[in-house]
Amino acid sequence: MEIKELKWERRLVWDVVSDEEKSRIFEFADDYKKFLSANKTEREVVETFVSELKAHGFRDISEGGDKVFMVNRGKALAAVAFGEKPLSEGVRIIASHIDVPRIDMKPVPLYEDTGIAMMDTHYYGGIKKFHWVARPLAIHGVVVKEDGRVVKVVFGESPDEPVLTIEDLLPHLARKAQYGKKIEEAIPGEKLNLIVGSIPLPDKEMKDRVKLAILKLLNDKYGIVEEDFISAEIEIVPAGPARDVGFDSSMVGGYGHDDRICAYTSLRAVLDVQNPKWTVIALFFDKEEIGSDGNTGAQSHFVEYVIAKLFELQGKGDYFKVVDALNHSEAISADVNAALDPDWKEVHEAKNAAKLGYGLPVTKYTGRGGKYTANDAHAEFVAKIRRIFNQAGVVWQPAELGKVDEGGGGTVAKYLAKFGMDVIDAGPALLSMHSPFEIASKADLWMAYKGYKAFFEAE
Repeated sequence: MEIKELKWERRLVWDVVSDEEKSRIFEFADDYKKFLSANKTEREVVETFVSELKAHGFRDISEGGDKVFMVNRGKALAAVAFGEKPLSEGVRIIASHIDVPRIDMKPVPLYEDTGIAMMDTHYYGGIKKFHWVARPLAIHGVVVKEDGRVVKVVFGESPDEPVLTIEDLLPHLARKAQYGKKIEEAIPGEKLNLIVGSIPLPDKEMKDRVKLAILKLLNDKYGIVEEDFISAEIEIVPAGPARDVGFDSSMVGGYGHDDRICAYTSLRAVLDVQNPKWTVIALFFDKEEIGSDGNTGAQSHFVEYVIAKLFELQGKGDYFKVVDALNHSEAISADVNAALDPDWKEVHEAKNAAKLGYGLPVTKYTGRGGKYTANDAHAEFVAKIRRIFNQAGVVWQPAELGKVDEGGGGTVAKYLAKFGMDVIDAGPALLSMHSPFEIASKADLWMAYKGYKAFFEAE
């Protein structure tokens, strides 16, 4: 072995790919931007993914077949391609989440104050509240009528359509109200109120004329009344499409990279997988941003249920076979990492931080402080992932999430590991994570797809 081969160095993707592969990277990113721009809620992602799965020959699990999918309450999804090996020997799973930090509408949202119609909100997940004021916002979601009819609501996305917004206090009057406070206290959650209108009904004797005018507009457009908000799921999201970033268009900026960049690439991987040895499953969870709770989150029994249904399709399932199969399985928790921030390097440990454009980050453990709440992947499984990626020409890099005592975070990895399977985290690095305009490298997007596909196809 040459002496220079003893040293390991990160590789910049743009330095090692061919011109042909560079073209594929940009084409892949164009498709991803369209997806990211059009799908801003969990329900929209599931609906789009199901359409793609059907177009590629996948069928609802109730219909059976070699390629099937299962939807969990419109907010979580499993896509399965059967492999050559029996289920009893385990499966290969790539699990991502499709919920995103956002602002939700409260059950009784609409009110009028100072002649302006407003809507009360409740933020979801780890947001910086100051990111969400004084910017164009749209609403996406569903309203479920008392009789069960579902009304889809999307407003603020078309170029010829108005947007909504949350106003901010002018700097001239903010000295005591904001400037002297901690950044997380400067904009209280109860002041994240959506501005939705200001023209009243003509009758000057009527109370709440502006509020009633908005209710009339909503009734005319969507057929809903105020009580319908109680059984609605309306998400307030940044208005507008994902965009190329940089003079060289090397990056994608947009809302929802965390974690739809992993969801999209793992979907594409399961669609494109060829003759898998193992049965492969792409899982798409809800509720990760608030702890993976609920019956659509990773702490639910959805994984077990999917495996049980797969055994049932083969006519030989029982509880012990399900448990045994899960125990012999392997998984990638496909979630994003933090890219080394050029303006805030002090929160990273540079040798172990992911760098934008240097390929797919592989994260042995997440957690906080002394690895609390982490799934720490075993060295044997890390070596296996290295081998799979290297043999497939995947550019990858090891990564931690910031300095040891700086903070930290978690993923769905530990909820998969509890079944006994080997799990590791791997997902693209982002700048401005959890903001309304996150930044990802097109090179890392491509390597995520390439890595996930390699994992599904490996022996």
